[in-house]
Amino acid sequence: MKAISKVPTRGVQVGTRLACADNTGAKLLEIIAVKKFGGRRKRRPACGVGAVVVCAVKGGVQKLMHEKVAAVVVRQAMPYRRPNGMMIRFEDNAAVIIDEKNEPKGKEIKGVVAKEAVERFPSIGKIANVVL
Repeated sequence: MKAISKVPTRGVQVGTRLACADNTGAKLLEIIAVKKFGGRRKRRPACGVGAVVVCAVKGGVQKLMHEKVAAVVVRQAMPYRRPNGMMIRFEDNAAVIIDEKNEPKGKEIKGVVAKEAVERFPSIGKIANVVL
């Protein structure tokens, strides 16, 4: 896992439901924790594109239902600014399930992936169709 050029706006927080962008069989994920979030009292953990989160599978194949999985946020609906001044916004929130070695479990990713997530996890960029 590498550092990214600029940390995006934290537009996804604990309790948010994300679409699963890969072909592992999960359809809907709910964030239950954010990895490496050093929070503050009464502040809800939040994250942005490229962050690693712990999710519960809420929809999809029966074998994966109610499992806890690690995932990387690859799209967020809240706009964030890139270092060149461009504002980026996606139409939904989505994540890709990863394993212990930070490699994606699926073989292909449906939809667009943010460039910030590919900077941090190059293996996600290899299987993505479109990087924006």
